[in-house]
Amino acid sequence: MRPTSNVLDRRGFLAAAAALVTASAAGAAAQPFFKRTGLPLGIQLYTLGPDAAKDLDGTLQAVGKIGYQRVELAGFLGRTPAEMKASLDKAGLTCVSAHIQSRGGDGAFDGDLAKLADGLKTVGVKTAVMPSVYVPERFGARPTNGESVVGYLQRIAAGMTADDWKMNADYLNAKAKVLKAAGIQVGYHNHNMEFAPVGATNGLEILLANTDPALVTFEMDIGWVAAGGADPLALLRKHKGRFTMMHVKDIKADTKPNFTFGMDPAEIGSGKLDWKTLLPAAYAEGVRGFYVEQEPPFIRPRLEAAKISHDYLASVVA
Repeated sequence: MRPTSNVLDRRGFLAAAAALVTASAAGAAAQPFFKRTGLPLGIQLYTLGPDAAKDLDGTLQAVGKIGYQRVELAGFLGRTPAEMKASLDKAGLTCVSAHIQSRGGDGAFDGDLAKLADGLKTVGVKTAVMPSVYVPERFGARPTNGESVVGYLQRIAAGMTADDWKMNADYLNAKAKVLKAAGIQVGYHNHNMEFAPVGATNGLEILLANTDPALVTFEMDIGWVAAGGADPLALLRKHKGRFTMMHVKDIKADTKPNFTFGMDPAEIGSGKLDWKTLLPAAYAEGVRGFYVEQEPPFIRPRLEAAKISHDYLASVVA
């Protein structure tokens, strides 16, 4: 009878172990996404632009109190890299990503890249992201003859050719090659103009096809992807590993697909995007940097909107 008893004991042990593993997996799956993955939740400071420009230290302190752990810079707000680092440290925040304009001299991609890299590393930045297209010279550097900013952007969106997008890809590759040697990665951030048809393709596909994956990464602005009428989930899966960062941005259901910078913004969780599906899908396809961003107009104070988005994301089980 002893052998039978041993078999039963072994079966009981294996059954108990299997139940424990199943329960453990179920418990992990039931955790909020950011707790389960251990990723810090960040915010792009563009969201808080006027507040941060007026009172950087106070704004960063408020961001930390909300629960954000990381910020992404949209420029240095008139501070030196050392001053920005000191403000971040006082608030207990880190910064590993910054938006850097395509041109504008020192502090931009067409300036002194060694100086740019040194400043970024002072802050702790590891990825310099070009936040929008390098505008070809023929469009002019700014609106002219009473043209509105929106009109200017719409004119660019309608006029970009395949060669223009390839020029942007070459520009990103060239800057990324130099900055990689200095320890900084280069990325590109989309709006919705990248989804305007260019023959049988579009601007974003041209950028993805013509940039070197070893040099250039992409930051998906998921709100602008949706506003452009594209499917974020399909885009992530089609280009697995190319998108390593994401702007977590929601839009209202009445946003009409367009390629001309039109969007009806909403706090995260109050718009039409399915975050319970999108967050784990983005993670599975290689996204590791998540930054809340909201476009104007705001229906409440910006910090209040940022807290609503944070609190939703911190609790969403995905």
